[in-house]
Amino acid sequence: MGTTKIFVHGVPDTPAIWGPLVAALGELDGPVRCPALPGFVDAAPDGFPATKEAYTDWLIDYIRAAHAEAGPVDLIGHDWGAVLVLRAASLVPELVRSWIVSDAMIDPDYRGHPMARKWNTPLVGELVMALARPAALAKGLAGAGIPADIAAHDAETWTRGKKRAILKLYRSADGLRFTGDWIERLADMPKQGIVVWGETDPYVELHYAEAFAERWAVPLHIERGAGHWAIAERADSIAARIATFWADIPA
Repeated sequence: MGTTKIFVHGVPDTPAIWGPLVAALGELDGPVRCPALPGFVDAAPDGFPATKEAYTDWLIDYIRAAHAEAGPVDLIGHDWGAVLVLRAASLVPELVRSWIVSDAMIDPDYRGHPMARKWNTPLVGELVMALARPAALAKGLAGAGIPADIAAHDAETWTRGKKRAILKLYRSADGLRFTGDWIERLADMPKQGIVVWGETDPYVELHYAEAFAERWAVPLHIERGAGHWAIAERADSIAARIATFWADIPA
C-alpha cells in the first residue's frame, strides 16, 4: 500500500473543490482522503469551538489515524486547508512524508485580505454573513474560476452553522495574522514541500508565496493567469507538477 494522500479544503469550500485535481492525478499509489472541515458540510460536533487550534487538533487526529493504517502521509492543503497543513506538519513531522500548500501560508507579514478583516470584526462580520446568499456565492465562485457545478454544490452548504464556524475560525486567527509559536514551529516542518500558487490570486498576493518558498527553501509552482482557486481552474497543469514532486521524493 502506498502513501495516503490527504487533501484539506479551505473557506468557503467543501471537499468537492478537490474533484478536478484528484481526477487529473489519476490512479495513485495509495489511499486518497478528502475530509470535510467540521461544520462545513455537516454540523460540527457538539462543543466544537471552530478555532484554528481546534481545526489543527482535528487534522492531527485524522493524520494519526491514517498513519496508523499505512504509515507517513502526504498532505495537500488549499486556502485555510494550507494553513492547517503547515501547522499540523510542523507539530507532527514524524507522521508526514511531504506537504503541498496552495494559495495560503503562515506568514508573519501577511495581515489578511479585506474579507478576512471584515469577518474578524464583531457585528461587521455578522452583518456580512447575514447579507450573503448562496446564489451570490455560487456566482462569485464560478466567476473566480471554479467549475460551475462545484460552485453550486459548495454554495448549497452556505448554512448558518457554516457561517458561524467561519467567523470563529477567522477571529481565532485575528483575521489571518499569525505570530509566536505558529511561526516558530515552521522550522520543524518536513523538508519535502512545495508551494503552488495562482499568479493573480487577489487574496494573497504572489510575493508572499515567493518569500515563503525562499524562506523555507522549497519549490514554487506559479500557475500563470490563474487565481485563488488554481487547483480547480488549472487542475491538469497542477496535477502534472504534483506528480513530478511526489516522484522525486527519495524512497
